[in-house]
Amino acid sequence: MNAGSRLSGRVAIVTGGGHGIGRAYCHALASQGAGLVVAEIDAEAARKTAEDLMEFGHDALGISTDVSLADSVGEMVARATEHFGHVDVLVNNAAVFASVPMSRTPIEDISVDEWDRMMAVNLRGMFLVSRAVVPGMKERRWGRIINISSGRALSNSANSIHYVTSKAGVLGFTRTLAREVGAFGITVNAIAPGSTLSEDNPSDEIIQMRSNRVEARAIPRLQVPEDLIGAVVFFASDDAAFITGQTLVVDGGATMH
Repeated sequence: MNAGSRLSGRVAIVTGGGHGIGRAYCHALASQGAGLVVAEIDAEAARKTAEDLMEFGHDALGISTDVSLADSVGEMVARATEHFGHVDVLVNNAAVFASVPMSRTPIEDISVDEWDRMMAVNLRGMFLVSRAVVPGMKERRWGRIINISSGRALSNSANSIHYVTSKAGVLGFTRTLAREVGAFGITVNAIAPGSTLSEDNPSDEIIQMRSNRVEARAIPRLQVPEDLIGAVVFFASDDAAFITGQTLVVDGGATMH
């Protein structure tokens, strides 16, 4: 995305911002003038992404964060506020899926521990980070919360019931929070990506799995992180000031609703 000023003076947190799609979100938001907080469980990836952004002249802060832990989230938001003064945009991207592996197996083979971990990151993490930034957004009477769901939440997918359930929960979370905070100038929307080739070094198995989804799309090609950044920048900007509680599917037309 070309450099611009749509987000000049804004500050954004991207959870899971050190890898794949999350890293692409960071670069896209920064390219439009936003200061960036890279909140990432992988401390080295957080540091490296922030350094890359700073090399391009952007203000960025990499913070090792486990979104499933309230103390970790609280420390991250406190450091972000100390550094930047405020938080305007939150992209709830952290999830168990690619960089944090998950089982692809029938329900009877999914352990309780894995189910709980999925919900802890994909749903409780979203709740904890949103809860931490909303008070400041209310005070400033401006905010953008962008939750990353999945096209699977609107269709179906065998052997990943824990993942699909968590991503369907994102949609309910989005609509409810949008209703709750709209009067304070805060919008809350969701993006539902299709299967995206987001891994840094994808295996042949991953490439084949992503390629298998191509035929179902109206636009028949592999989806890459750059296909999603326009939607994130739009929802983060003033252009989307009167849009809230919505889910935008970005999957090349595999899911139409």
